[in-house]
Amino acid sequence: MRRVVLIRPRRDGRIFGKAPGAPYTLMRLASLVPDEIPVEIWDENLRDLPLDTLKEGDLVGVTAMTVDIDRGETIARRAMKQGAGVVVGGVHATLLPEHVQTFAHSTMVGEGYFTWQQLIQDYAAEGVKGLKSVYRDEEWANLDGVAPLTDRVIQMVDERNNYWTPYMEITRGCPRNCSFCTAIRVSGRRMRLRPVDEVIDEIERRGIKRFFLTDDNFGLNFTTDPDYIAELFQALSKLDLHGWTCQSEMSIANHPELLEMGLAAHLDKHFIGFESVNPDNRRQLGGKSKGLAASAEEAIRTIRSTGIGVVGLFVMGFDEDTPATFQAMWDFIRTSELDSISATMLTPFPGTPFRQLLEEEGRLLDMPWSTYDTAHVTFQPKNFTVEELRSAYDWLCRKTYSPMQIARRGVRSLWRYPLNQAGKKLFGSFSTDYGYRRTYAYRNS
Repeated sequence: MRRVVLIRPRRDGRIFGKAPGAPYTLMRLASLVPDEIPVEIWDENLRDLPLDTLKEGDLVGVTAMTVDIDRGETIARRAMKQGAGVVVGGVHATLLPEHVQTFAHSTMVGEGYFTWQQLIQDYAAEGVKGLKSVYRDEEWANLDGVAPLTDRVIQMVDERNNYWTPYMEITRGCPRNCSFCTAIRVSGRRMRLRPVDEVIDEIERRGIKRFFLTDDNFGLNFTTDPDYIAELFQALSKLDLHGWTCQSEMSIANHPELLEMGLAAHLDKHFIGFESVNPDNRRQLGGKSKGLAASAEEAIRTIRSTGIGVVGLFVMGFDEDTPATFQAMWDFIRTSELDSISATMLTPFPGTPFRQLLEEEGRLLDMPWSTYDTAHVTFQPKNFTVEELRSAYDWLCRKTYSPMQIARRGVRSLWRYPLNQAGKKLFGSFSTDYGYRRTYAYRNS
C-alpha cells in the first residue's frame, strides 16, 4: 500500500486567494490513518489535482455532497482506471449508496468512525480484492475521543494560509424531522456531545481564531443540555478568539442567560432556521418554526438585544407557497433586523420525505445532481409553473443580495461591536451575505 489520498471535488474554487472552508471531514478521516501509512488531502478548490499520479497501491477516498457528486464520479472513475482502489463516502453516498456503487470499488455509508480503519486494513492486506462493496456504520458513535485531529494533518492542511473559514464540530444530531432536511438521515435524532476539554484542545492545537460550527442544530442544546452549553461557553470565554458562528433555532430566544454567556464566549452569530414566513408550511418544518413572521421578528429582537447577531435561513418553494409568499418574504427581509440572509430554493435531496412525495406524484424534474445547490428549481411546484417559481426566486434574490442591501446589513452588524473590535469583526460582518450572493450567482454563471 503506497498511500491514502483523500479528495474533495471542486465546488467554489479560490476566493481572493483562499478556499472558503477547510475540508474538516477529510481532516478527521486522515487523522484515523495509521501513522506508518502516508496520507494526503487533495482539495480541488485550492488547486488542480495531480490525478495522473494515482496508481495501483493508492487508496483513494472521495467525499461528496449531492451537488458535487458528478465531479466526484469523474475523479473516482479516473482513479479506478489507473489502478487505484476507490471508496466514495459523504452525505450523498449515505443517502443514495446504490448510485455511488456504480462508480467505486467501495461505498462508505454513515459516519465512518467504525468502518474507515477496517477498510484501510482490508486494502492493505489484499488491495482492491479485499474491499467490500459497502462499509456501513450500524450505530451512531459516541463523540468522546472520536477522530481527534493529528498534528501531521493540521500541518498538512495549513488552514491559516489556505482557507477563509475553519470548520469545527462540537455536537452532532438533530431530533427535528423537517421534510426536506437530510440531517436526521445523516447524523441521527440523538444529540451527541463532544467533551469540552477535547473541543478546547483542538482549537488550541489548530491555532484558529475563527470557526463555523457544522453542527446541524447546535442551538437546540440550549434547551436539551443547558449545563453542557454553560460549561462549554465558560471554557471558550477564556480563549483569544475573534469569533465563531453556529446553526440554531428560534428556541434559543428563551434562554437569555445562555445567550449572554455565548457573547462572552466570542459567539458572533446564530444561523437560525426560520425556514418560512408562510404559516401554512408549518407541517414541513419539523417543529423548528411555525412560519409566523411576528414570532420570528420577536425572536430576532430578543437575541440581538444580547449583542449577538442573527442570520435568517429561509427556504422558498413549498407546496403552500404562492406569489404572495415571495412578497411577504421580501417585506420581512426589508423590515427585520437580521444581520444576514440565506434565501434558498427548496431542494428534494435523496432520502428525504419531500423527495419521496415528489417521486410518488411524478413531479421530479430530470436534472443533473449539480443543480442540487439550493439555487435551482428541480421539481414541478404546485402553485407555479417551473419558470414562474424560478422568476419569483430570482426576483427575491436580486433584491436581497443587492450591493446596497448587503452593505446595509453588514454595517448594522458591525455597529454592534465596540470600536476596538471592529477590525476583528469586519470580515464576518459582510462575508455571510457575500457567500450567499455567490451561491445564488452559480445558476446564472
